[in-house]
Amino acid sequence: MSILELEEKSVEEAIARACEQLQLPREQLDIEIISKGSSGIFGIVGAKKAKIRVTPKVLPATAVAERAKMVLTEILKHVDLPTVVEAENKEDYVYLNIISNGSGLLIGKRGKTLNALQYLVSKILQQEFTESLSIVVDTENYRTKREGSLTELALQLSEKVKRTLRPLTTGPMNSQDRRIIHLALKEDHDVRTKSKGEGNLRRVVIYPVRRGKKPQNKITVTEQEA
Repeated sequence: MSILELEEKSVEEAIARACEQLQLPREQLDIEIISKGSSGIFGIVGAKKAKIRVTPKVLPATAVAERAKMVLTEILKHVDLPTVVEAENKEDYVYLNIISNGSGLLIGKRGKTLNALQYLVSKILQQEFTESLSIVVDTENYRTKREGSLTELALQLSEKVKRTLRPLTTGPMNSQDRRIIHLALKEDHDVRTKSKGEGNLRRVVIYPVRRGKKPQNKITVTEQEA
């Protein structure tokens, strides 16, 4: 269950903010008042904010998507580009699409800027909600295009490995790109894949499989394994 802790000048203001962030009416929230706060002396000295802990009775997927959209919109206000954010609930993640005439700048080299935005939104939501949330930030359908080009690369490298019977190594890749390579070759029993290296230098190595030997890594690839 998701838990949200907020501080405002008064309990009522904190509750109103919780309703706005979660996109839920007050009656659908379990509200615990941690501190009622105080105005202090003359409303200045010793003033303390009210603090509440809010747990949604039911957290609709639409509420998570709207909150993710709000967070990304706030971040993009610091970018000198006109942007509009669209949010959509997919099967097991929230998809955020940025509409802008400066998509190239938002994508960055090999998607680095887009990945950074995705990381920031994910981290902020993780602080607000206790449950695991998967966020994907995209623009100009970059993620799909990137997946297609990496899948094609994986198939080309696989064919070369099978032809030469020698392993090949990709260039440095982030975890998402490595995952695409692993999954693209998951059903090819003539090769096997393995990630090697540390941090930003981590790569995927594609090995030939000798006839009669069963590949060892033809399993579902998790983010950690990638």
